[in-house]
Amino acid sequence: MIPLSSSLEARQQAFTDSRDWLEQHQFSLGGNWDYTNGSFDRALDEENKVWLRLPFEVTNGSVVDVNADTNAIITFAQPYVLRHEYQEGNDPEASARVVGALFDQFQAPSDPDARVDQKWVGKAKEVLKEVERLFPQ
Repeated sequence: MIPLSSSLEARQQAFTDSRDWLEQHQFSLGGNWDYTNGSFDRALDEENKVWLRLPFEVTNGSVVDVNADTNAIITFAQPYVLRHEYQEGNDPEASARVVGALFDQFQAPSDPDARVDQKWVGKAKEVLKEVERLFPQ
């Protein structure tokens, strides 16, 4: 993980407006969100291993349903670029779930904080600069 300087840090925005605008610019809400914090993520590579992450904290209201309109206000934290390293192939320890009988064949990252090549840091800075320039006031 490599922290990046940004004018977005400490900026307050309506969650719904931020979500809608960032989704139009290839960001998605990270899977680790909850009622009080989360992140907007954008893959920087085709394999979805290198990501620009825009973390946030909910400072007013709460985010209960990420697809619904909400009055929540978020404050952006320091953005960073990270790389997940995955083992190739199916997880040898995958098992059928009792509820739903879904088969979980996807693996957790073998190294969720793998070394980030400088070319990806440069790419993340370019994307972040574009977001800062275009982000609605």
